[in-house]
Amino acid sequence: MTIAGHGAEKYVTGHLIDGSQDRNWPHLLAERWSHRAGDLPSVLPRDTEIAMFLRGNSVVERQGGGMRQRTSGHRGTIWLCPAGIREEYINVSEPVADCLHIYLPGQPFEDTLLQDLEIDPSRMTLRYESVDHDPFIEQVAEVILQELNTETSAGRLLIETLSSALSAHLVHKYAANALPLKPPPSSDKPLDQRRLARVIEFVDANISREFAVADMARTACLSPAHFARVFKVRTGLTPHQFVSERRLTLAKQMLADLYRPIVDVAYTAGFSSQANFTRAFRRATNMTPGQFRGQTAAYRMSDEL
Repeated sequence: MTIAGHGAEKYVTGHLIDGSQDRNWPHLLAERWSHRAGDLPSVLPRDTEIAMFLRGNSVVERQGGGMRQRTSGHRGTIWLCPAGIREEYINVSEPVADCLHIYLPGQPFEDTLLQDLEIDPSRMTLRYESVDHDPFIEQVAEVILQELNTETSAGRLLIETLSSALSAHLVHKYAANALPLKPPPSSDKPLDQRRLARVIEFVDANISREFAVADMARTACLSPAHFARVFKVRTGLTPHQFVSERRLTLAKQMLADLYRPIVDVAYTAGFSSQANFTRAFRRATNMTPGQFRGQTAAYRMSDEL
């Protein structure tokens, strides 16, 4: 599933700095915009949008869902616009150098509610709200920005997990109506060795393909949220960290083949480009793939001598 977002339709006075469109993240879209001062058009959003100032100060006036708000925005200020609530009026008083916009599409948002919180989405609505500070959203935003700036081999798994966590956070903190929220499942149902072995076998068999945390959870016959918790308890790693390490090992093995193009290694290891692979490989090993290959060839020659 590709998420289009509605930024181009809404932010006609702005400039798109960067976005995750080319990453093909299935559960979340992230965009960074700069905004000029002025009015924005009325928009009926298809997705739930979280906007957070990264750089700049401005007064934002907006009206949606019968509410009118005037907010003095600064770094960390957040505006929440739930899907289906028309924003009738938006005015930005001063230019904003950098603003992160996160879009959560309908279906993954509903899946999170149904599977993890046992809430009927038809009974739940979010508030149209501005927030001065939300540490959890700020933390998620920071990780999203890191992945947007520097791709990792298991970034899709990371974003999938963040999307679910962010959706659950919005429901717990910004629901418009009181809901009987189910407490998070405990981790006292461990991931036994047999199920863990099946998950590892699945990962190794699909290491060069795109798959989701939900696919790993299905292999273990657990819900995605519970699987992610018990997997970390069992292995000490989150699912995306585990897959990243597995793909790094695979990349090292492939680089030992001196005739295999590095770009082929990059795609097989889960990267969208050789440049992103090189940056991630250097961060993990303090060497470029070419340097690692040269060192491996030198060791091989010394062993033969």
